[in-house]
Amino acid sequence: MLLRQIPFSLLMIFVITLMVLVATFSIVVGPMTISIFDSFKGLSPWANELPAHIQLVIHQIRLPRTLLCLVVGAILAISGTVMQGLFRNPLAEPGIIGVSAGAGLGAAIAIVAFSSIAMQYPLLMNIAAVPLFAFLGGALTTLLVYSLGTSKHGTSVAVMLLAGVAIGALSGAGIGYLNFIATDQMLRDLSLWSMGSLAGATWSSITLASVCLALLLTLFMRNAKGLNALLLGEAEAGHLGVNTQKLKRRLILLTAAGVGITVSIAGMIGFIGLIVPHLGRMLTGPDHKVLLPLSALMGALLLTIADMIARVAVTPAELPVGIVTAIIGAPFFLYLLFKQRGRM
Repeated sequence: MLLRQIPFSLLMIFVITLMVLVATFSIVVGPMTISIFDSFKGLSPWANELPAHIQLVIHQIRLPRTLLCLVVGAILAISGTVMQGLFRNPLAEPGIIGVSAGAGLGAAIAIVAFSSIAMQYPLLMNIAAVPLFAFLGGALTTLLVYSLGTSKHGTSVAVMLLAGVAIGALSGAGIGYLNFIATDQMLRDLSLWSMGSLAGATWSSITLASVCLALLLTLFMRNAKGLNALLLGEAEAGHLGVNTQKLKRRLILLTAAGVGITVSIAGMIGFIGLIVPHLGRMLTGPDHKVLLPLSALMGALLLTIADMIARVAVTPAELPVGIVTAIIGAPFFLYLLFKQRGRM
């Protein structure tokens, strides 16, 4: 493919430049008009020359939101990349196979169960209780889907998708029940992430997500060679010296941790982990050593663009970003299903 002839270093420079430009423009976009010049000035040492209300919007609302978009998008993208490599299937994605729904149910349980301490210890709630329960929900779901969809004959896409539908329905029922018994404050917390939203970005959530991204990307890159071997098949990977069972368990837990963190912070945002790996493979091929860092950048870029659309689509109101990513991703998923059907 012609796109793969582009040097990787040049491609990375282009994507990084585009991401920086989009992130800067993201500070401009919103119900309140802020010029590009003022946006640049607000991020410079001369920010004090701007009016106080503009400084407040830039530093307390739009800058944290943009940074959280970048980090969450990168986590979702590399999680989807690893999951597709692990299942050796282009349709694997945390949202589609129910992992995000399981993590969402875990987060909802934490929000309702620990609501009494949320006001007194908000930091403990946001960086410990909710992420932990979301991780447990995502991990259990991933293990269940993997065990149901995998047999000695390989991985069945149909079984994984059906398992995802069932888990999504059960999780939806559980979240609906929690909404029914929740108080007004619980409902506000639940509605913040039920359809995916980055409006509640805080510096503590950015720090948590950034640490998670750094750890995941480092650990995934260390396992890139094993993922490449796994693409040949489990038997072939074993002949190459890869402990496939240990690799699968490790990557499943790491992916569940990444999905759990993003769900606890930003809600259930789907399709980023489905679209980005495909675009990355079109540009660089299937080698995870280059696909993972490129996917991280492209995921950050795509979610930031989706969030900008969410802010302006129904001004002065705001769409949940999960709706925007679903509008973009659902046709793409149908296209992939059509391609799979053609191959069969």
